Amino acid sequence: MTQDVIPPFCGRARNLNEINQGSGIGFDLAPFRRHSGDPLIPLKNDVPLGHFPSVTLALIVANVAVFFWQLTVGPAAIQILGAIPWNITIRGYTTGGLPPTATLLTSMFLHGGLWHLGGNMLFLWIFGANVEDRLGHFGYLAFYLFCGLLAGIAQVLAAPVSHVPMIGASGAIAAVLGAYFLLFPRSRVLTLVFLLFFVRMIYLPAVLFLGFWFVIQLLSLPEGANGGVAFAAHVGGFLAGLVLVWVFGARRPESRMAY
Repeated sequence: MTQDVIPPFCGRARNLNEINQGSGIGFDLAPFRRHSGDPLIPLKNDVPLGHFPSVTLALIVANVAVFFWQLTVGPAAIQILGAIPWNITIRGYTTGGLPPTATLLTSMFLHGGLWHLGGNMLFLWIFGANVEDRLGHFGYLAFYLFCGLLAGIAQVLAAPVSHVPMIGASGAIAAVLGAYFLLFPRSRVLTLVFLLFFVRMIYLPAVLFLGFWFVIQLLSLPEGANGGVAFAAHVGGFLAGLVLVWVFGARRPESRMAY
């Protein structure tokens, strides 16, 4: 799961065919391939749902729909709707005419490729459904969007004069992970583990899985300043989720025997 910053396309390719070469979908995927080898991939958790996660499903549908729209528009979609720190802190306007701060919201629904989209939506479905259960539909949606904005601001503060567009839902999803970490510390996550030649599905405690994920984001912050992943947005989103989950009305579990 990544929220990415991707180099501007102008100057890197003269036409759409050059950009498409190797990716097949209209985007240069090189920045994302470096981060596709995650050693831990969540498959499901063991927390039963009390209500249908309609908002989580709607967010997934919205992200997928926007991605297919991106395919029709091409790289211009990222330049217009991606959050470029320079536009927000210095320039004061965007190529597409949107207020620069508005791109902190629009960028949350853009993705750079199928792996980028698929990884984010996998994490959102596995962890978001249970958080929605505890926050309620409206509270969860407000929490998701607000924390996503805070995550984007964290990345802007980390690289305030960057001209690189930031895209991806994972700042908001990181907040969902932070909320899950706090709300369901005793749950377990069925995880596909890759360690050299060792590949196995095992249940890991959620605090271990999410704690490991967060430590990796912290250790990767220096790389994120110049690389293709907005690690500051991940860290900022996770911390926002930890702090704000109760503010947005998290309900206590109905059964004391569970989580």
